[in-house]
Amino acid sequence: MKKNSTILVTGGTGSFGKTFIPLTIKKYNPKKIIIFSRDEMKQWEMAKDYQSEKRVRFFIGDVRDRQRLYRALDGVDYVVHAAATKIVPTAEYNPFECVKTNIIGAMNVIDASIDCGVKKIVALSTDKASSPINLYGATKLASDKLFVSANSYAGEHDTQFSVVRYGNVMGSRGSVIPFFLSIRDSGIIPITDKRMTRFMISLESGVELVWHAFSDMKGGEVYVKKIPSMRVIDLAEALAPDAKLNFTGIRPGEKLHEQMVGPEDSFYTYEYKEHFKILPAINDWHKDSNRIKDGKIVKEGFQYASDNNANWMTKEELLAWVEKNKNKIGSI
Repeated sequence: MKKNSTILVTGGTGSFGKTFIPLTIKKYNPKKIIIFSRDEMKQWEMAKDYQSEKRVRFFIGDVRDRQRLYRALDGVDYVVHAAATKIVPTAEYNPFECVKTNIIGAMNVIDASIDCGVKKIVALSTDKASSPINLYGATKLASDKLFVSANSYAGEHDTQFSVVRYGNVMGSRGSVIPFFLSIRDSGIIPITDKRMTRFMISLESGVELVWHAFSDMKGGEVYVKKIPSMRVIDLAEALAPDAKLNFTGIRPGEKLHEQMVGPEDSFYTYEYKEHFKILPAINDWHKDSNRIKDGKIVKEGFQYASDNNANWMTKEELLAWVEKNKNKIGSI
């Protein structure tokens, strides 16, 4: 992203937006950052933190509403698409609404961005989009495919689209760390399965990956950050060492292990020092040296999952992170 540009973040009042905005202001000195979201109360609360920052603007709207997006995207240079229906049980019980936001909303963002002359769009994805087993993951996989194909769909327009994929965000609202901390005094911690593992990423690392995508992308790439894994049972024992673990069984739509690169993607996946990059199969773009750069193709059948990860977070590292971030855990 160039300095003095205009940036719009869909779903910008969420966990990602709350971290992305101050860091991006400091690093890139943008002319304007627009928060586009549908919850007026969240915007009201967030605006209190930016009363003296005139470059941060708030725009009520829904990605389901294409006409509203046209107005919001007028004059915008870069877009981060973070808006989504994300809670797995909510998506299962409200499938039509999940499709409207995650798929139709993605289509609207793509069309409006092309027509408004946006330069680059990075869409946020999830580990659940890799070999999905629930509706949320399936809609995000469809969204990923739409943003990849949008580079061809854009035709003669110069708009570029890419995707960033990462897993469990440490300390975010509704995630396992604040949940375990909130109930540890009860003396019982529920665990679905003792074998379960999860990727661990900070929001700051997620923001840095988005920045990298904007600077590196040619269009169609799916960027996957290399991050540590942790067994959920170790996480619980670290946060509540005196509590009893109650194994409840895997919930519908839940995986034992998170996956961000599946074996089917191995034919198009390249490895770099700090991330992987899945290149698009369409138009033979996975053979394009401008997209590959200094990457090395992974082995056929390779998959990047939380149980086969080479990098594991220790209990001590987790507790150090919790101590450093204790004032914001569960608030973002």
